[in-house]
Amino acid sequence: MDIQRRGVGRKKKIRLAIIIAACLIAIPIITLALSRLKPAAPGVDAGTVWRDTVKRGAMDLQVRGLGTLVPEEIVWIPATTDGQVVRRLVLPGTKVKKDTVIMVLSNPEVEQAAVDAEEQVKQAEAQYNSLKAQLDSQMLDQRATAATVRSDYLQDKLQAEKDQELAKLGLGSEITAQLAAAKADASAARNQIEVDRVAVLANSVAAQLAASRANIDQKRALCELKKRQLDQLQVRAGIDGVLQELSVEVGQRVTAGTTLAKVADPTKLKAELKIAETQAKDIQLGQSAEIDTHNGVIPGQVIRIDPSVTNGTRTVDVKLLGALPPGAVPDLSVDGTIEIEHLANVLYVGRPAFGQPDSTISLFKVVNQGKEAVKVQVKIGRTSVNTVEVLQGLKEGDEVILSDMSRWDAFDRIRLQ
Repeated sequence: MDIQRRGVGRKKKIRLAIIIAACLIAIPIITLALSRLKPAAPGVDAGTVWRDTVKRGAMDLQVRGLGTLVPEEIVWIPATTDGQVVRRLVLPGTKVKKDTVIMVLSNPEVEQAAVDAEEQVKQAEAQYNSLKAQLDSQMLDQRATAATVRSDYLQDKLQAEKDQELAKLGLGSEITAQLAAAKADASAARNQIEVDRVAVLANSVAAQLAASRANIDQKRALCELKKRQLDQLQVRAGIDGVLQELSVEVGQRVTAGTTLAKVADPTKLKAELKIAETQAKDIQLGQSAEIDTHNGVIPGQVIRIDPSVTNGTRTVDVKLLGALPPGAVPDLSVDGTIEIEHLANVLYVGRPAFGQPDSTISLFKVVNQGKEAVKVQVKIGRTSVNTVEVLQGLKEGDEVILSDMSRWDAFDRIRLQ
Protein backbone atom coordinates (compact mmCIF):
# COMPACT_ATOMS: atom_id res chain seq x y z
CA MET A 1 0.00 0.00 0.00
CA ASP A 2 1.45 3.38 -1.08
CA ILE A 3 1.92 6.05 1.56
CA GLN A 4 1.43 9.63 0.39
CA ARG A 5 4.54 11.87 0.97
CA ARG A 6 3.55 15.32 1.98
CA GLY A 7 5.59 18.50 1.07
CA VAL A 8 7.69 16.94 -1.71
CA GLY A 9 6.24 19.16 -4.49
CA ARG A 10 6.72 22.25 -2.40
CA LYS A 11 10.39 21.44 -1.84
CA LYS A 12 10.95 20.94 -5.54
CA LYS A 13 9.49 24.32 -6.31
CA ILE A 14 11.67 25.99 -3.67
CA ARG A 15 14.81 24.27 -5.05
CA LEU A 16 13.94 25.38 -8.60
CA ALA A 17 13.40 28.95 -7.45
CA ILE A 18 16.77 28.97 -5.69
CA ILE A 19 18.53 27.65 -8.79
CA ILE A 20 16.86 30.26 -10.98
CA ALA A 21 17.75 33.06 -8.56
CA ALA A 22 21.33 31.88 -8.38
CA CYS A 23 21.57 31.89 -12.15
CA LEU A 24 20.11 35.38 -12.35
CA ILE A 25 22.71 36.63 -9.90
CA ALA A 26 25.64 34.70 -11.40
CA ILE A 27 25.11 35.72 -15.03
CA PRO A 28 25.67 39.52 -14.46
CA ILE A 29 28.62 38.80 -12.19
CA ILE A 30 30.24 36.53 -14.77
CA THR A 31 29.49 39.01 -17.58
CA LEU A 32 31.06 41.88 -15.60
CA ALA A 33 34.09 39.79 -14.80
CA LEU A 34 34.54 38.75 -18.40
CA SER A 35 34.21 42.37 -19.57
CA ARG A 36 37.02 43.41 -17.26
CA LEU A 37 39.42 40.77 -18.48
CA LYS A 38 42.24 42.21 -20.60
CA PRO A 39 42.61 40.81 -24.10
CA ALA A 40 45.39 38.36 -24.57
CA ALA A 41 48.64 39.97 -25.83
CA PRO A 42 48.91 39.38 -29.59
CA GLY A 43 51.93 37.68 -31.00
CA VAL A 44 54.26 39.52 -33.42
CA ASP A 45 57.02 37.98 -35.49
CA ALA A 46 60.21 39.45 -34.02
CA GLY A 47 61.96 39.16 -37.35
CA THR A 48 59.53 41.53 -39.06
CA VAL A 49 60.03 44.53 -36.76
CA TRP A 50 62.84 47.06 -36.78
CA ARG A 51 64.43 47.66 -33.41
CA ASP A 52 67.06 50.02 -32.09
CA THR A 53 68.80 50.72 -28.79
CA VAL A 54 68.76 54.10 -27.07
CA LYS A 55 72.26 55.61 -26.99
CA ARG A 56 73.95 58.66 -25.52
CA GLY A 57 76.56 60.62 -27.43
CA ALA A 58 76.99 62.92 -30.42
CA MET A 59 74.14 63.34 -32.84
CA ASP A 60 74.14 65.17 -36.19
CA LEU A 61 71.01 67.07 -37.11
CA GLN A 62 70.41 66.64 -40.83
CA VAL A 63 67.64 67.17 -43.35
CA ARG A 64 67.23 65.25 -46.55
CA GLY A 65 65.51 66.00 -49.81
CA LEU A 66 65.21 64.73 -53.35
CA GLY A 67 66.27 66.84 -56.29
CA THR A 68 68.03 67.04 -59.62
CA LEU A 69 71.30 68.27 -61.03
CA VAL A 70 70.93 71.48 -63.02
CA PRO A 71 73.52 73.58 -64.84
CA GLU A 72 74.80 76.66 -63.06
CA GLU A 73 74.71 78.56 -66.34
CA ILE A 74 71.71 78.20 -68.63
CA VAL A 75 71.09 80.36 -71.69
CA TRP A 76 67.59 80.57 -73.11
CA ILE A 77 67.95 81.88 -76.67
CA PRO A 78 65.06 84.11 -77.80
CA ALA A 79 64.19 85.34 -81.26
CA THR A 80 65.22 88.99 -81.56
CA THR A 81 62.99 89.62 -84.58
CA ASP A 82 60.04 88.00 -86.31
CA GLY A 83 61.03 85.33 -88.79
CA GLN A 84 60.57 81.85 -90.18
CA VAL A 85 62.80 78.86 -89.35
CA VAL A 86 64.46 77.72 -92.57
CA ARG A 87 67.18 75.43 -91.20
CA ARG A 88 68.15 73.63 -88.00
CA LEU A 89 71.88 72.94 -88.04
CA VAL A 90 72.42 71.33 -84.60
CA LEU A 91 70.39 68.71 -82.72
CA PRO A 92 69.90 68.54 -78.92
CA GLY A 93 72.76 66.82 -77.12
CA THR A 94 75.43 68.28 -79.42
CA LYS A 95 78.39 70.19 -77.99
CA VAL A 96 78.49 73.78 -79.20
CA LYS A 97 80.75 76.82 -79.00
CA LYS A 98 79.39 80.26 -78.22
CA ASP A 99 79.54 81.24 -81.92
CA THR A 100 78.07 77.99 -83.26
CA VAL A 101 75.06 78.64 -85.51
CA ILE A 102 72.18 76.52 -84.23
CA MET A 103 69.50 77.51 -86.71
CA VAL A 104 68.80 80.01 -89.47
CA LEU A 105 65.76 82.27 -89.69
CA SER A 106 64.47 84.19 -92.67
CA ASN A 107 62.86 87.63 -92.71
CA PRO A 108 62.88 89.57 -96.02
CA GLU A 109 61.80 92.77 -94.25
CA VAL A 110 64.85 92.68 -91.98
CA GLU A 111 67.13 91.98 -94.92
CA GLN A 112 65.67 94.91 -96.90
CA ALA A 113 65.83 97.18 -93.86
CA ALA A 114 69.55 96.43 -93.49
CA VAL A 115 70.18 97.35 -97.14
CA ASP A 116 68.12 100.55 -96.82
CA ALA A 117 69.91 101.56 -93.64
CA GLU A 118 73.30 101.13 -95.29
CA GLU A 119 72.17 103.23 -98.26
CA GLN A 120 70.96 105.96 -95.92
CA VAL A 121 74.40 106.09 -94.32
CA LYS A 122 76.01 106.57 -97.73
CA GLN A 123 73.55 109.33 -98.58
CA ALA A 124 74.19 111.09 -95.27
CA GLU A 125 77.94 110.90 -95.82
CA ALA A 126 77.55 112.34 -99.35
CA GLN A 127 75.39 115.18 -98.02
CA TYR A 128 78.02 115.92 -95.39
CA ASN A 129 80.82 116.06 -97.95
CA SER A 130 78.75 118.32 -100.23
CA LEU A 131 77.84 120.61 -97.34
CA LYS A 132 81.45 120.77 -96.18
CA ALA A 133 82.68 121.74 -99.65
CA GLN A 134 80.01 124.44 -99.91
CA LEU A 135 80.78 125.84 -96.47
CA ASP A 136 84.53 125.74 -97.12
CA SER A 137 83.94 127.80 -100.28
CA GLN A 138 81.88 130.35 -98.36
CA MET A 139 84.57 130.51 -95.72
CA LEU A 140 87.28 131.17 -98.32
CA ASP A 141 85.21 133.91 -99.94
CA GLN A 142 84.64 135.59 -96.62
CA ARG A 143 88.30 135.39 -95.71
CA ALA A 144 89.24 136.86 -99.07
CA THR A 145 86.83 139.75 -98.52
CA ALA A 146 88.22 140.26 -95.03
CA ALA A 147 91.76 140.28 -96.43
CA THR A 148 90.83 142.96 -99.03
CA VAL A 149 89.19 145.15 -96.41
CA ARG A 150 92.20 144.79 -94.14
CA SER A 151 94.53 145.78 -96.99
CA ASP A 152 92.42 148.89 -97.63
CA TYR A 153 92.46 149.66 -93.92
CA LEU A 154 96.24 149.42 -93.71
CA GLN A 155 96.65 151.67 -96.76
CA ASP A 156 94.24 154.27 -95.37
CA LYS A 157 96.01 154.14 -92.01
CA LEU A 158 99.40 154.74 -93.59
CA GLN A 159 98.03 157.56 -95.72
CA ALA A 160 96.52 159.22 -92.65
CA GLU A 161 99.81 158.95 -90.79
CA LYS A 162 101.66 160.43 -93.81
CA ASP A 163 99.26 163.38 -94.18
CA GLN A 164 99.47 164.06 -90.48
CA GLU A 165 103.27 164.28 -90.59
CA LEU A 166 103.22 166.57 -93.63
CA ALA A 167 100.73 168.84 -91.90
CA LYS A 168 103.00 169.08 -88.87
CA LEU A 169 105.93 170.05 -91.11
CA GLY A 170 103.81 172.64 -92.93
CA LEU A 171 104.15 170.74 -96.15
CA GLY A 172 100.56 169.65 -96.30
CA SER A 173 97.05 170.83 -95.57
CA GLU A 174 95.53 170.20 -92.14
CA ILE A 175 92.18 169.46 -93.76
CA THR A 176 93.74 166.79 -95.97
CA ALA A 177 95.26 165.17 -92.87
CA GLN A 178 91.88 165.19 -91.11
CA LEU A 179 90.14 163.65 -94.12
CA ALA A 180 92.77 160.92 -94.32
CA ALA A 181 92.34 160.19 -90.60
CA ALA A 182 88.54 159.91 -90.98
CA LYS A 183 88.94 157.55 -93.93
CA ALA A 184 91.39 155.40 -91.90
CA ASP A 185 88.88 155.19 -89.01
CA ALA A 186 86.14 154.08 -91.41
CA SER A 187 88.45 151.42 -92.87
CA ALA A 188 89.27 150.20 -89.36
CA ALA A 189 85.57 149.80 -88.61
CA ARG A 190 84.99 147.89 -91.86
CA ASN A 191 88.00 145.69 -91.10
CA GLN A 192 86.64 144.82 -87.64
CA ILE A 193 83.24 144.00 -89.14
CA GLU A 194 84.84 141.62 -91.63
CA VAL A 195 86.86 139.98 -88.86
CA ASP A 196 83.66 139.45 -86.89
CA ARG A 197 81.94 138.07 -90.00
CA VAL A 198 84.72 135.50 -90.43
CA ALA A 199 84.31 134.40 -86.79
CA VAL A 200 80.51 134.17 -87.07
CA LEU A 201 80.76 132.23 -90.32
CA ALA A 202 83.32 129.85 -88.78
CA ASN A 203 80.93 129.12 -85.89
CA SER A 204 78.07 128.62 -88.34
CA VAL A 205 80.15 126.23 -90.44
CA ALA A 206 81.13 124.23 -87.35
CA ALA A 207 77.49 123.99 -86.23
CA GLN A 208 76.22 122.89 -89.64
CA LEU A 209 78.97 120.29 -89.99
CA ALA A 210 78.29 119.00 -86.45
CA ALA A 211 74.59 118.60 -87.27
CA SER A 212 75.47 116.77 -90.46
CA ARG A 213 77.88 114.48 -88.60
CA ALA A 214 75.21 113.79 -85.96
CA ASN A 215 72.85 112.77 -88.74
CA ILE A 216 75.54 110.41 -90.09
CA ASP A 217 76.07 108.92 -86.61
CA GLN A 218 72.35 108.39 -86.25
CA LYS A 219 72.14 106.66 -89.62
CA ARG A 220 75.17 104.52 -88.77
CA ALA A 221 73.67 103.47 -85.43
CA LEU A 222 70.44 102.49 -87.17
CA CYS A 223 72.46 100.65 -89.81
CA GLU A 224 74.40 98.74 -87.12
CA LEU A 225 71.10 97.80 -85.45
CA LYS A 226 69.68 96.51 -88.72
CA LYS A 227 72.90 94.60 -89.43
CA ARG A 228 72.76 93.00 -85.98
CA GLN A 229 69.15 92.03 -86.55
CA LEU A 230 70.15 90.54 -89.88
CA ASP A 231 73.07 88.71 -88.28
CA GLN A 232 70.82 87.44 -85.49
CA LEU A 233 68.73 85.61 -88.05
CA GLN A 234 71.61 83.15 -87.73
CA VAL A 235 70.89 81.99 -84.18
CA ARG A 236 74.07 81.27 -82.20
CA ALA A 237 74.63 79.30 -78.99
CA GLY A 238 75.98 82.21 -76.94
CA ILE A 239 78.09 80.04 -74.59
CA ASP A 240 80.28 76.94 -74.77
CA GLY A 241 78.21 73.96 -73.69
CA VAL A 242 75.63 71.46 -74.89
CA LEU A 243 72.42 72.19 -76.75
CA GLN A 244 69.67 71.02 -74.39
CA GLU A 245 66.48 71.87 -76.25
CA LEU A 246 65.20 73.08 -79.61
CA SER A 247 61.77 74.58 -79.21
CA VAL A 248 60.86 75.20 -82.87
CA GLU A 249 60.56 73.24 -86.09
CA VAL A 250 61.64 74.03 -89.65
CA GLY A 251 59.00 76.16 -91.37
CA GLN A 252 57.60 77.50 -88.12
CA ARG A 253 57.04 81.25 -87.89
CA VAL A 254 58.20 82.91 -84.68
CA THR A 255 57.76 86.35 -83.21
CA ALA A 256 60.32 88.45 -81.37
CA GLY A 257 60.81 87.06 -77.86
CA THR A 258 59.88 83.46 -78.71
CA THR A 259 62.22 80.97 -77.01
CA LEU A 260 64.13 79.10 -79.69
CA ALA A 261 66.64 76.93 -77.82
CA LYS A 262 68.28 76.16 -74.49
CA VAL A 263 72.05 75.82 -74.05
CA ALA A 264 73.77 74.80 -70.81
CA ASP A 265 77.29 74.07 -69.59
CA PRO A 266 77.18 70.43 -68.36
CA THR A 267 80.57 70.70 -66.65
CA LYS A 268 79.27 73.18 -64.07
CA LEU A 269 76.32 71.67 -62.24
CA LYS A 270 74.53 72.37 -58.98
CA ALA A 271 71.90 70.41 -57.08
CA GLU A 272 68.36 71.71 -56.64
CA LEU A 273 66.83 69.96 -53.63
CA LYS A 274 63.19 69.99 -52.59
CA ILE A 275 63.10 70.22 -48.77
CA ALA A 276 59.91 69.90 -46.73
CA GLU A 277 58.74 73.27 -45.47
CA THR A 278 58.85 72.13 -41.83
CA GLN A 279 62.50 71.09 -42.16
CA ALA A 280 63.75 73.94 -44.33
CA LYS A 281 63.35 76.51 -41.52
CA ASP A 282 66.69 75.47 -40.00
CA ILE A 283 68.71 75.61 -43.22
CA GLN A 284 71.21 78.46 -43.54
CA LEU A 285 73.50 79.64 -46.33
CA GLY A 286 76.95 78.10 -46.20
CA GLN A 287 75.90 74.86 -44.46
CA SER A 288 77.64 71.68 -45.61
CA ALA A 289 75.82 69.12 -47.68
CA GLU A 290 76.32 65.79 -49.44
CA ILE A 291 74.79 64.95 -52.80
CA ASP A 292 74.30 61.27 -53.65
CA THR A 293 74.18 60.72 -57.41
CA HIS A 294 73.74 56.94 -56.93
CA ASN A 295 77.16 56.61 -58.54
CA GLY A 296 79.12 58.55 -55.96
CA VAL A 297 78.72 61.17 -53.23
CA ILE A 298 79.80 64.77 -53.86
CA PRO A 299 80.40 67.29 -51.04
CA GLY A 300 78.56 70.57 -51.40
CA GLN A 301 77.53 73.85 -49.80
CA VAL A 302 74.17 75.61 -49.58
CA ILE A 303 74.26 78.73 -51.80
CA ARG A 304 70.57 79.66 -52.14
CA ILE A 305 67.28 79.10 -50.33
CA ASP A 306 64.10 79.85 -52.22
CA PRO A 307 61.99 82.19 -50.06
CA SER A 308 58.71 80.85 -51.46
CA VAL A 309 56.96 77.55 -50.73
CA THR A 310 55.63 75.36 -53.55
CA ASN A 311 53.55 72.25 -52.83
CA GLY A 312 54.80 72.15 -49.24
CA THR A 313 58.50 72.31 -50.16
CA ARG A 314 61.22 74.92 -50.58
CA THR A 315 63.96 74.73 -53.19
CA VAL A 316 67.53 74.75 -51.86
CA ASP A 317 70.50 75.14 -54.24
CA VAL A 318 73.69 73.29 -53.34
CA LYS A 319 77.01 74.10 -55.02
CA LEU A 320 79.04 70.98 -55.81
CA LEU A 321 82.56 71.18 -54.39
CA GLY A 322 83.91 67.87 -55.68
CA ALA A 323 84.53 66.27 -59.03
CA LEU A 324 81.49 64.99 -60.87
CA PRO A 325 81.26 61.18 -61.00
CA PRO A 326 80.67 59.38 -64.30
CA GLY A 327 77.10 59.76 -65.52
CA ALA A 328 76.48 63.05 -63.71
CA VAL A 329 74.43 64.99 -66.28
CA PRO A 330 71.76 67.70 -66.10
CA ASP A 331 68.34 66.55 -64.83
CA LEU A 332 69.87 63.53 -63.04
CA SER A 333 67.85 62.59 -59.93
CA VAL A 334 69.88 62.88 -56.71
CA ASP A 335 69.46 62.62 -52.94
CA GLY A 336 70.77 65.46 -50.83
CA THR A 337 71.61 65.60 -47.12
CA ILE A 338 72.25 68.96 -45.43
CA GLU A 339 74.14 69.23 -42.13
CA ILE A 340 72.16 71.48 -39.78
CA GLU A 341 73.87 71.14 -36.39
CA HIS A 342 76.18 68.87 -34.39
CA LEU A 343 74.79 67.94 -30.95
CA ALA A 344 77.09 66.61 -28.22
CA ASN A 345 76.10 64.28 -25.35
CA VAL A 346 72.42 63.78 -26.06
CA LEU A 347 70.14 60.77 -25.66
CA TYR A 348 69.02 59.55 -29.06
CA VAL A 349 67.57 56.59 -30.91
CA GLY A 350 66.78 55.69 -34.51
CA ARG A 351 63.96 57.62 -36.10
CA PRO A 352 60.61 55.82 -35.72
CA ALA A 353 58.13 55.39 -38.52
CA PHE A 354 56.05 58.25 -37.16
CA GLY A 355 57.13 61.21 -35.07
CA GLN A 356 57.39 64.94 -35.52
CA PRO A 357 59.93 67.17 -33.75
CA ASP A 358 59.01 68.25 -30.21
CA SER A 359 56.12 65.79 -29.81
CA THR A 360 55.08 62.84 -27.66
CA ILE A 361 54.67 59.46 -29.36
CA SER A 362 53.92 55.86 -28.34
CA LEU A 363 56.63 53.26 -28.76
CA PHE A 364 56.86 49.59 -27.79
CA LYS A 365 59.81 48.99 -25.45
CA VAL A 366 61.28 45.48 -25.53
CA VAL A 367 61.17 43.76 -22.08
CA ASN A 368 61.37 40.30 -20.54
CA GLN A 369 64.61 39.39 -22.33
CA GLY A 370 63.19 40.23 -25.71
CA LYS A 371 60.08 38.07 -25.37
CA GLU A 372 57.61 40.93 -24.94
CA ALA A 373 57.21 44.63 -25.61
CA VAL A 374 55.16 47.16 -23.65
CA LYS A 375 53.83 50.49 -24.85
CA VAL A 376 55.49 53.61 -23.38
CA GLN A 377 55.02 57.32 -23.98
CA VAL A 378 58.19 58.93 -25.31
CA LYS A 379 58.81 62.66 -25.66
CA ILE A 380 61.15 63.45 -28.56
CA GLY A 381 62.95 66.72 -29.30
CA ARG A 382 64.94 67.53 -32.39
CA THR A 383 64.88 65.10 -35.27
CA SER A 384 67.39 64.22 -37.95
CA VAL A 385 67.27 62.07 -41.06
CA ASN A 386 67.82 58.77 -39.24
CA THR A 387 67.77 59.66 -35.53
CA VAL A 388 65.66 61.56 -32.99
CA GLU A 389 66.56 63.16 -29.67
CA VAL A 390 64.93 61.47 -26.64
CA LEU A 391 63.80 63.85 -23.90
CA GLN A 392 61.61 61.64 -21.69
CA GLY A 393 60.26 58.10 -21.46
CA LEU A 394 63.42 56.12 -22.25
CA LYS A 395 66.89 55.70 -20.85
CA GLU A 396 70.20 54.68 -22.29
CA GLY A 397 70.26 50.99 -23.19
CA ASP A 398 66.48 50.62 -23.68
CA GLU A 399 65.51 48.75 -26.82
CA VAL A 400 62.46 49.97 -28.72
CA ILE A 401 60.57 48.99 -31.84
CA LEU A 402 60.75 51.67 -34.54
CA SER A 403 58.53 49.97 -37.13
CA ASP A 404 54.96 51.06 -37.81
CA MET A 405 52.96 49.44 -34.98
CA SER A 406 49.64 51.14 -35.65
CA ARG A 407 47.99 47.72 -36.07
CA TRP A 408 48.52 47.10 -32.35
CA ASP A 409 47.47 50.52 -31.05
CA ALA A 410 44.70 48.86 -29.04
CA PHE A 411 47.20 46.73 -27.07
CA ASP A 412 49.55 47.83 -24.31
CA ARG A 413 51.65 44.67 -24.60
CA ILE A 414 52.66 42.32 -27.41
CA ARG A 415 54.50 39.02 -27.51
CA LEU A 416 57.59 38.78 -29.70
CA GLN A 417 57.73 35.33 -31.23
